[in-house]
Amino acid sequence: MSARAAAGRNPGLVPQTRLAGPMAWVIAIMIALTVIAAAAGLALSNLAAHARAEIAGGLTVQIVDAAPAERARQAEVAVALLTNRDDVAQVRRVPDSELDALLEPWLGPRVTGSVADEDAIPVPALIDVRLKGAVTHRRLEQLRAVLAAAVPAARVDAQAGWLTPVFAAIASLQWLAAGLIVLLAATSAAAVWLAARSALGTNRETIEIVHLLGGSDAQIARIFQRSIGIDAAVGGFVGLALGLAATLLLGRQFAQLGSGMVAGGGLGPVDWIVLAAIPLAGLLLAMFTARLTVLAALRRIL
Repeated sequence: MSARAAAGRNPGLVPQTRLAGPMAWVIAIMIALTVIAAAAGLALSNLAAHARAEIAGGLTVQIVDAAPAERARQAEVAVALLTNRDDVAQVRRVPDSELDALLEPWLGPRVTGSVADEDAIPVPALIDVRLKGAVTHRRLEQLRAVLAAAVPAARVDAQAGWLTPVFAAIASLQWLAAGLIVLLAATSAAAVWLAARSALGTNRETIEIVHLLGGSDAQIARIFQRSIGIDAAVGGFVGLALGLAATLLLGRQFAQLGSGMVAGGGLGPVDWIVLAAIPLAGLLLAMFTARLTVLAALRRIL
């Protein structure tokens, strides 16, 4: 019998029953968790990009005055001043009714009140401003200086400044997702390494016979690589199905929140392609790890 025939027949070095052993299921679990972690990281990236695009050039002007009449007058002056500026693309005075609706769940009804309502909580008048271009510190100071004389109760803030802690939290979660993916990849490689080492120890006598028949280390490693590759392919397919099902379920749950910011975290076509490629990456990693493990072990034991 030739070496090529011995290697091609696969003399039972690795059990060939698919899904009966633990390897395929271990890979399936790792791929499913990797898909979920990658989907979370991609969704967070899309959410952050969408939020930055939404608030790019955005400013909020608050008119903080306890007297409703004076507050309304200064708000009108501020709107007029901002509308006449060439560097301002859009100015919108937020209606008091809209502010009441936003604050009612926390402060109760009639929060803005009127002059006669002594117990009413004074709520600042809000003006939503959209600049042409990005908001810089210099432009922010210029607008504050323009409004300071005519609208002394005005406070100008960049909308991006309010979300800085949110963006920092999103970045931390993205790093956490990336770290989890690396950890899962390392765990998968370790599982393949252990499976290959176990199979080598169990079938050492068979390996020696293959060597006596003229089989090379590369041919023996190819047998293990092919068997583990089949396990990785089957486990990757199962894991991808489980991971995508969990991703779709979680996406549907978050979509029911009805939040505009959460809606910006949806996955696009490129994201789905990336997720679909994860099992292929897992297959290549498993086969590469198996080959290196077997070749390194054969050099020591033979």
